[in-house]
Amino acid sequence: MAANNRRMSGKKGAQVGSGGQRRRGLEGKGPTPPAEMRKGHVKQRAAAAKARRAQGRTPQRRTGRTASEYVVGRNPVVEALRGGVPASTLYVQQFIDNDERVREALQLVAERGGVNLMEAPRPELDRMTNGLNHQGLVLQVPPYEYAHPEDLADAAADAGEDPLIVALDGVTDPRNLGAVVRSVSAFGGHGVVVPERRAAGMTAGAWKTSAGTAARTPVARATNLTRTLEAYKKAGIVVVGLAADGETEVQELSALDGPVVIVVGSEGKGLSRLVGETCDFRVRIPMPGGAESLNAGVAAGIVLYEAARRRA
Repeated sequence: MAANNRRMSGKKGAQVGSGGQRRRGLEGKGPTPPAEMRKGHVKQRAAAAKARRAQGRTPQRRTGRTASEYVVGRNPVVEALRGGVPASTLYVQQFIDNDERVREALQLVAERGGVNLMEAPRPELDRMTNGLNHQGLVLQVPPYEYAHPEDLADAAADAGEDPLIVALDGVTDPRNLGAVVRSVSAFGGHGVVVPERRAAGMTAGAWKTSAGTAARTPVARATNLTRTLEAYKKAGIVVVGLAADGETEVQELSALDGPVVIVVGSEGKGLSRLVGETCDFRVRIPMPGGAESLNAGVAAGIVLYEAARRRA
């Protein structure tokens, strides 16, 4: 009978508990950490960059490199040297006819310093240039080392500034790339991003058009431009695409006040579909004169000026 009473009693015996997990779950995660401790925040990146500088080291980045390039012919070689295009070696044909262009090329190399001067027989120069009309002068341009796209945003954080970056979508003329680099430098931007494929790279022509500004304005290469823009967006950077049918005129876009990536498409096709869909805003440049489009260098310069004016 006593056993039956125990079974019918409302008193519970030992049970498996939660181990305090429910109580701890109700306690919350504590106060929101300061901006310097929040991953991905601009201030956190700035603090990390400051710590790296204090340690005297920088993190390793994935960088791409182009192959060496040859500038061929007397006039192109002299113009490249005048324009400050980087050079590693000047090849001069043996027994060359010594005219004023040859003399100027030799003089420019001597004044610059750090450029090797090599004499080579004509067959060797023919082989190097695949039979092009080199006229006895061949200038070797060293490989260009591209930055990583994240480096551009980090450079802005290092300077305590909002990122101002230009990305090029489908721009294949190196002269347009050089012009954009020059505009980015002029208006205080932090660099240019180009796709790895089907796009202009930092060739001798781009260097020349940049008028020397490529030496201080980094160009980054993106394996996939759309993914790179999405990564910028996650980091809090607004992506603005230029389009002839954009919903907003550039002077009306308040987003240019803050962290921004300006995406410029090709003169003929504009932005590709995926890149256009990735943009937060699509803006147009008003053209009362009736022109259908502007080349990439001019379009980028106009928007960069507007951004710089707002930030002044």
